[in-house]
Amino acid sequence: MDKKLLMVINEQKSAIKVPMILKEESQRFTKLLFKAFFDSDTNTEEAFTVLEPLFIALRDIACPKTKGKPCKRWTDFLTNIPDLYCSLKKDAEAILNNDPAAKSLEEIYMAYPGFFAISIYRMARIFHNLKLPIIPRLMTEYAHQITGIDIHPGATIGNSFFIDHGTGVVIGETTEIHNNVKVYQGVTLGALTVKKQDQNVKRHPTIENNVTIYANATILGGETVVGENSIIGGNTWLTASVPKNSIVTHNHKVEVYTKRSKSHEQNLNR
Repeated sequence: MDKKLLMVINEQKSAIKVPMILKEESQRFTKLLFKAFFDSDTNTEEAFTVLEPLFIALRDIACPKTKGKPCKRWTDFLTNIPDLYCSLKKDAEAILNNDPAAKSLEEIYMAYPGFFAISIYRMARIFHNLKLPIIPRLMTEYAHQITGIDIHPGATIGNSFFIDHGTGVVIGETTEIHNNVKVYQGVTLGALTVKKQDQNVKRHPTIENNVTIYANATILGGETVVGENSIIGGNTWLTASVPKNSIVTHNHKVEVYTKRSKSHEQNLNR
């Protein structure tokens, strides 16, 4: 191999530390924590015994010690577990209560990509709030790879959140979602513009209580607020706030013709 290229690669690796073990171990931590909560064949106490040294290893890679002390302790994470578990149960119950296709909680835990993505987001959110770098993104990107649902760990999401189907859902970093919100496949809660100087400002919308957002709707902007009890129809493009109790639809004309003859079809295509 070319020695100059080797030197360039090694200089890059020295300047930008990318320990891939952090990605692999983050995924292992995420899978085991999910199983500790919901897998009947996983002993929860034993799982948390394994999770503790795994947390410490992740922390030490992502967040080096300051003055000989760890940046965060296992107990900092552990104190969040009761609220996390309570939130996940509410999310699962919201799916069961709203989706006519859902037959049981067992089905939701094992077969619903929306629930899996929400679960991993809520786990990652703890790391985000603890200000542990990189790990939250690795966790939510793991869920993204599996489900096609992209939730930034910086987003704020309330109780009883329901993503149905889920493929293509994007929820940006500064999104605020209140309680009892339902979101369908292909929904984007995004920014109006992508500028680096907007890094520390609210760029994504606020969705208030009891809002339903149907498939492929796009809602953009940090000042955009969808008022409570509103319904956002499929394929809607929204860049301004709407008051509570609103119904927002996209008007698209669909025309149906009866086939008559080949010449008639040719005339329609002209």
